[in-house]
Amino acid sequence: MCGRFILMTPGSSLAEQFRLSEDVSLEPRYNIAPTQFVAVVRIGRDDPTRKLVMLKWGLVPFWAKDKSIGSRLINARAESAAEKPAFRAAFKYRRCLIPADGFYEWKKTGKRKQPYFVGMADGHLFAFGGLWEHWESPEGEVIESCTILTTESNELVQELHDRIPLVVEPKDYELWLDPDMKDSTRLKPLLRPYPGDAMSKFPVSERVNRATYDAADCLEPVEEVGP
Repeated sequence: MCGRFILMTPGSSLAEQFRLSEDVSLEPRYNIAPTQFVAVVRIGRDDPTRKLVMLKWGLVPFWAKDKSIGSRLINARAESAAEKPAFRAAFKYRRCLIPADGFYEWKKTGKRKQPYFVGMADGHLFAFGGLWEHWESPEGEVIESCTILTTESNELVQELHDRIPLVVEPKDYELWLDPDMKDSTRLKPLLRPYPGDAMSKFPVSERVNRATYDAADCLEPVEEVGP
């Protein structure tokens, strides 16, 4: 799964990598948690340019009667999202990219939960594959939200968790974001674990365990957890 991640790349670099139509300004985030607002790259049906918007992390399906369902839908399995009622419309029409510099996963040893940072081996910015939704209450409240897709784990992360976030490669950004691409068979090759040998991980400060803590020392390396 993916329950926390970071985004600290400057907005100018982010705009360049994702070919955004507008410059963006973002504060670095070192411990982004569910239900918070996250930076998302998407294309609108009436505007073919890529834009960065802030959406609530935890997808609220357009048909939901209660917005609280979003806290339970922070992730969606890539293998089944096209068929699941909560995600299938978004998978067909509303795919997005969620920029990240890395994510956290935890190793349990007894009662202790040791966080690990996982990112690209070269340290570069990348993007999770995501889905987004537009929800309105009968009273007129509007929520735009998103979820992060996950796949089976790779050989690097599997000792920590059996799922990892889906990583979309830059060469596939255009296909993934295309709102007119409704053929799930064309997208299926993208729904695979990212190679473990292209990523790296290391244990970090237990400050990460507090969802309200967000500072650069979240990435402070610590000694490896013993067996």
